[in-house]
Amino acid sequence: MISRSFSYLFLFQITRHYMPMKLFANDSGALLISRIVLAFSWIYQGAVPKLICMNPGEIELLQHVVVSGELACTLVMWMGYGEIAFGAFLFFTRNAWFFILNIAALLMLLFYVAIFQTDLLVLPFNPVILNLSLCGLSLIAIIELRKQRDAREN
Repeated sequence: MISRSFSYLFLFQITRHYMPMKLFANDSGALLISRIVLAFSWIYQGAVPKLICMNPGEIELLQHVVVSGELACTLVMWMGYGEIAFGAFLFFTRNAWFFILNIAALLMLLFYVAIFQTDLLVLPFNPVILNLSLCGLSLIAIIELRKQRDAREN
């Protein structure tokens, strides 16, 4: 028990001194939570169903526009890398345009699913709920970033 407590204390000290906290020092709680949730969502969706456990549903969605199954698998893999990178950008960016781009991407993905796999729209935790919730978090991030910009200008 003492060893575990010591390791938690040690980990806390390391992160407190070496994490780039200045990067997020001016962020409100709402902005920080939005960043974390959006980044985690994109990174998870890029890593788990596309790279770690390549989900057949991901390949099936792409086969509506790509003829070759092999090409679809390759594209799914690269999409996974792209989603991970986009999640990292959302976490670190100070630019509201990335969050606007996020909203556009989420709405386009929702539209794509609505056209090609409408059965997904009625499942629990479906793309409608997920994408619109993430769009809401992006709007919160945009509002908070604009507040920061206005505070700097005044």
